[in-house]
Amino acid sequence: MNGIQYVTAETLEQMKAELQRMKGVERPAASRAIAEAREKGDLKENAEYDAAKEAQGLLEARIALLETQVASARIVDSSTIDTSKVSILTKVKLTNLNTKKEVVYQIVSEKEADLKTGKISVTSPIGKGLLGKTVGDVAEVQAPAGMIKFKIENISI
Repeated sequence: MNGIQYVTAETLEQMKAELQRMKGVERPAASRAIAEAREKGDLKENAEYDAAKEAQGLLEARIALLETQVASARIVDSSTIDTSKVSILTKVKLTNLNTKKEVVYQIVSEKEADLKTGKISVTSPIGKGLLGKTVGDVAEVQAPAGMIKFKIENISI
């Protein structure tokens, strides 16, 4: 993952806590599992050893990814957000012009996205289509199901 990732202070703290847990708890456990498997003899035919080494490799890859994400994270302060246009952390009330249904989405980082709670990623097709739009604009978004038109009704925090 490259580039800056905008997150809330709360999400950055969760990322740091997860990183600490992986380094302080999971990494030593992976090393112990390898040591225990090694003690059981011939490494050429030791499935436990192979599995432990693979698990350690996956853990190290997750640690490296999270370290990169934490290093490139920038905290977004909601008090400095301009609500004249759609940007990260704004809540956008939309009317789907195809179905006439109203929806509210909050534009968030990939790490915070959760469609069930109405949080969509800034990098998703809808997120990208809404960025920079103002109240009254119509955003055309290419979705897997076809072109969707959203009219922007309101932008808030």
